[in-house]
Amino acid sequence: MKKTILTGIRPTGRIHLGHYFGATKNWVELQNQYNSFFEIADVQALTDNFNNPIKVRENVREIAIDLLSIGIDPKKSTIFIQSMIPEIAELTVYYSNLVTMSRLYRNPTIKTEIAQKKAIFGNDGESVTYGFVGYPISQAADITAFKGEVVPVGEDQLPLIEQCREIVRKFNNIYGETLKEPEPYLSKTTRIKGLDGNDKMGKSLGNAIYLRDNEEVITKKIMGAITDPKKIKKDDPAEPSKCMVYYYHNLINSKEKELICKECKKGLRGCVQCKKELIKNMLEFLSPIQEKAKYYEKHLDEVDSILIEGTKKAQEIAKETMKDVKKAIKIDYYN
Repeated sequence: MKKTILTGIRPTGRIHLGHYFGATKNWVELQNQYNSFFEIADVQALTDNFNNPIKVRENVREIAIDLLSIGIDPKKSTIFIQSMIPEIAELTVYYSNLVTMSRLYRNPTIKTEIAQKKAIFGNDGESVTYGFVGYPISQAADITAFKGEVVPVGEDQLPLIEQCREIVRKFNNIYGETLKEPEPYLSKTTRIKGLDGNDKMGKSLGNAIYLRDNEEVITKKIMGAITDPKKIKKDDPAEPSKCMVYYYHNLINSKEKELICKECKKGLRGCVQCKKELIKNMLEFLSPIQEKAKYYEKHLDEVDSILIEGTKKAQEIAKETMKDVKKAIKIDYYN
């Protein structure tokens, strides 16, 4: 029997290269090794987009198209919508009794994100909602509802998985062995940098290349990418490790990357030439993904059918989990 893997993505925008190399590319490989569930986490997205629900709603289908286009196979994997599984919300309520507010505030991931919000809004955290702080509890419900045994994460998400493990242990200690304690599957890829050199690629930072960006958009973005600031003239030697253009050549495994590195260090290539080559290589790299995306954009009924069937399958499993949980906590009335 294959182990069950559970992971998800927030529908707040289309998938960009940061998502792809940091997570979703790995999902394509993992679906051949595990019983895979991929959640479109619209409820989680609402924790900090509650005042813009249209943004979340419109991106659910867009995320599905991107996942299908990169190679997530609905015959091997289950793609489902979080909000359509009411059992997740019910589990969240039960688990919330097992976690103190002080423990939530101590979660390193939550502490970091609250600090970011304070920096943005310039207050003492008044903008932080209960739903936002309680996200680790909701995530524990996501994982355990589908009997998740393995959860792919980056290092920054490890504290969330550990909190899920704590919840499972506490539940089982109080109510008897009922839930499975998940193990993290640490991503082999570090966080992908943005075109501006920022350690994080993101929509709000305006430094991302999206999988479905067209040639005009990609050209504009790459031509504005940061290069080694010490390279002033075309024939000045430069350091590729300080150049985001070379970073992306290396990321997409451009055929010329070794030659590019050597020529760059010797001052034998200009930045404009290098950027134009990256544009060409990037378009070639994204071409097969974009071709699949065009198909699904023209067959939205097929996309919707995959989401409906995946959600039905996911809910059947969540219902079984809920039966076990209710029996354990003695609220399985009249069954």
